[in-house]
Amino acid sequence: MQLRSLGTQGLTVSPLGLGCMGMSDFYGAKDDVESTATIHHFLDRGFNFLDTADAYGPHLNEELVGRAIKGRRHSVVLATKFGIQRTENPAERRINGRPEYVRSAAEASLKRLGVDHIDLYYLHRVDAETPIEDTVGAMADLVQAGKVRYLGLSEAAPDTLRRAMKVHPISALQSEYSLWTREPEDGVLAACRELGIGFVPYSPLGRGFLTGQLRKFEDFAADDYRRFSPRFQGENFKKNLDLVDKVAELAKAKGCTSAQLALAWVLAQGKDIVPIPGTKRRTTLDENLGALAIELSAGDLAQVDSALPKGAAAGQRYPEAMMKLVGR
Repeated sequence: MQLRSLGTQGLTVSPLGLGCMGMSDFYGAKDDVESTATIHHFLDRGFNFLDTADAYGPHLNEELVGRAIKGRRHSVVLATKFGIQRTENPAERRINGRPEYVRSAAEASLKRLGVDHIDLYYLHRVDAETPIEDTVGAMADLVQAGKVRYLGLSEAAPDTLRRAMKVHPISALQSEYSLWTREPEDGVLAACRELGIGFVPYSPLGRGFLTGQLRKFEDFAADDYRRFSPRFQGENFKKNLDLVDKVAELAKAKGCTSAQLALAWVLAQGKDIVPIPGTKRRTTLDENLGALAIELSAGDLAQVDSALPKGAAAGQRYPEAMMKLVGR
C-alpha cells in the first residue's frame, strides 16, 4: 500500500481513511457490533487512518472507537476533533475555540478514546469570537505536552490557514469535497499546497447520495440528518438524482460501482489528498476500498468533469445556520 503524507511534519497515513461519525450519529440506527467489526476489518486490511470527533454522539463515537482499537493502538493513526459543543437542541451548535477549553476538551477525548495521545487533533470549526492564533497556540501546547502529535483545522479559510501556520505547523485541513461539493477548488486547495498542508475530504460520496443507493426522500430514517439538508429536499433532490444517474453511467463504462468512481475521482485530485468515506458496514467498506484499484485517465477525468461540472449540485450542502460556520 502506498501511504500518503499529510503536511510536511512526518504524518503518513493510508490512502483512504475511515470516517466513523455515522456509526454513532446523524445517519439512522446504530449497530455497535457491526461498526466495531467494520473498524477491525479496516485495520485487518492494512489501513490505519480513523476519524472521529467529540461532537459525534456527542461523545459516543469516541467511546466506540476507543473500545474498537483497544489492544491495536500501534496500528492506528487516530484523528479526533474538538470545538463543536452540542446542546439538548439537536439543531444547535456552539463553537468554542477558547484556549482554556482546548486542554479540557483534549483531556476528555483522551479519556473516552482510552489512549495517551491523539495523532491528529483538529479544530472542528473556527471560532469567530476567538483569534485563531490563540486557539492554535493552546493546541500547540498539547503537542509540547505529548498529548497530541499533529495539528489540523476543519472548514477553515485560506487566510485562517496562513495565520495558524505562523503559530504552529498545520498538517491537515479537513473539509467537505466530492464530485458535488467542489468549493475547495476556489482557493482552499491552492492555499494548502502553498503552505504544505495535507487535505482530508469528508463526505467524498456526497453523504452517500453519489452511491446511487438513495432514490427517494423516504429512504431516510426519521432522525437522519439528510432530511434537513437542502440538497435532499424537494426539487433539489430530484435534480440531484440526475447527477447521480450520470455518475452511474460513467461507472458502468469504467466497470466499477458509482461509489468507487466518485472516490477514485477524489483520490485523483492529488497525492496530498486522503478521503475519509464513512460507513458502518463491512460490505460497504470493501466496496469503498476497491476505489484504490480504479485508475482514471486524463480523458476519464475530463469526461467526469463534463458530466458533473463544478456547481452542478442543486441546493446548499448545509442548512443556512450551519453554512455560517464554514469557510471562516
